[in-house]
Amino acid sequence: MSDPLLSAAPHVADALAPAASRAAWPIRALHEEDRPALLRHLLALGAQDRYLRFGYPATDAHIGAYVAGLDFGRDEVYGVEGPDLEIIAMAHLAYLYQRSGGLAVEYGVSVAAEARGQGLGKRLFERAVVHARTQGAQRMLIHALSENAPMLHIARSAGARVVRDGSESEAMLELPPARFEDEFADRVAEQRGRLRHWWAAAWSAVRRRFPLSL
Repeated sequence: MSDPLLSAAPHVADALAPAASRAAWPIRALHEEDRPALLRHLLALGAQDRYLRFGYPATDAHIGAYVAGLDFGRDEVYGVEGPDLEIIAMAHLAYLYQRSGGLAVEYGVSVAAEARGQGLGKRLFERAVVHARTQGAQRMLIHALSENAPMLHIARSAGARVVRDGSESEAMLELPPARFEDEFADRVAEQRGRLRHWWAAAWSAVRRRFPLSL
């Protein structure tokens, strides 16, 4: 039996799509109400993934303090959600004012183990770059362990200059001024992410209230 809402609402079908289509799922800005989901995502990372994300063996307490300290009014946090509305990938853009007077952003990202290899890290990076440009940032900084090859590859592919210092590396990407089409694309991408989240949440509520027998 086919599900009537899937054909009536494309975003519902997208929300329930198999893992192979995750690379096309929208990215949305996360807010205060998403803090618990962010915590669950980061706590689910294995020891090695925590080490690569934070640059040290982050304990549950370290992660809890990091999530509690996120300032959604100052920084930008982006996420990709699975069909159960759990976060499977997130990026944090921290705004920094440099001594030169220019605005820079520091970028960090994490992707759940089951969602890797589908381009989510690259898409989050590209979205972050566009948004940082619309906010007037002049450069993006990425502090990563030298063994974090996927992150450094993404940065290099975007044109970042990577300097290695033993076990750590720093990438710096110069950001050109935003154009009108960049600002438009940023807004459209955010609206698409919000719409998908709304549809997925609504569909989840319907399924809980009216379970369908297949």
